[in-house]
Amino acid sequence: MPDFRKGSPPSSRSRVAVTGAGGLIGSALVRSLRADGHEVVRLVRRPARGADEAEWDPKRQYVDAAALAGCDAVVHLAGAGVGDRRWTEAYKREIRDSRVLGTAAVAEAVASLDVPPKVLVCGTALGYYGDTGTRAVDESAPAGEGFLPSVCVEWEEAAAAAEEAGIRVAYARTGLVVAREGGAWGRLFPLFRAGLGGRLGHGRQYWSFISLHDEVAALRHILDTESLAGPVNLTAPEPVTNREVTAAMGRVLRRPTPFPVPRFALRAALGDFAHDVLGSQRVLPARLLDSGFRFAFPTVDEAIRAAT
Repeated sequence: MPDFRKGSPPSSRSRVAVTGAGGLIGSALVRSLRADGHEVVRLVRRPARGADEAEWDPKRQYVDAAALAGCDAVVHLAGAGVGDRRWTEAYKREIRDSRVLGTAAVAEAVASLDVPPKVLVCGTALGYYGDTGTRAVDESAPAGEGFLPSVCVEWEEAAAAAEEAGIRVAYARTGLVVAREGGAWGRLFPLFRAGLGGRLGHGRQYWSFISLHDEVAALRHILDTESLAGPVNLTAPEPVTNREVTAAMGRVLRRPTPFPVPRFALRAALGDFAHDVLGSQRVLPARLLDSGFRFAFPTVDEAIRAAT
């Protein structure tokens, strides 16, 4: 099995296909892999323009499987942004279809290869667990109730073809990624820098976060760790409340945090997505820790400093 760890020796260089390679996590993962000499094939939604690209279309469930030949691993990170738009019924369908149809297409493509990759890592989400309140949960917890948990269940089930083909499949259930370049935290940084940041609602809801550095390192750890199959939570070991996040952002950025955002304003602005912003997810990375992974930025203050 190739060695995907950062700094792996030249003899361990490998070929990895990545969907969502233009997104926050995907682009960081591609940079990391290429920096260590690994060959990366980016799956793009247009005709390929070079040997390092392969065409795919999740809506049509099409993947240029021939371009994946010789890949040691596939990392599937594509999907419509959960917080990018107001949750209309049409956009909820797009959120679901982009994940379920895309995952099924990738899983069927790799399963069809004469020599399939050793591992498929599907990026999913902590939304699987729903609102856990103050209760801490790990990968042994069942799915929650509501729109996002139901999407996550279908999302993971869509990779069945790869599992049936004997490919090791891991579901990287990712928390809120702390990064200034994008994602939910990317929206917070400008507000807090301007002195306009504050808690959301009552602020007692738990946020399970992970630094972008640790997210990429954890994905590479999953690629390299043959015992990791099934769900793996990618979240720092110390979830914090939104009130604690607000205080940490104020400390690190040295800005006041006087303006709480009331619940009714969030619902007016975000629609159904407000329920998930105000919901609580206290999720622990039990399988990562048990497999020997060590976080570079385990606390929220460290994760925020790493992103500044």
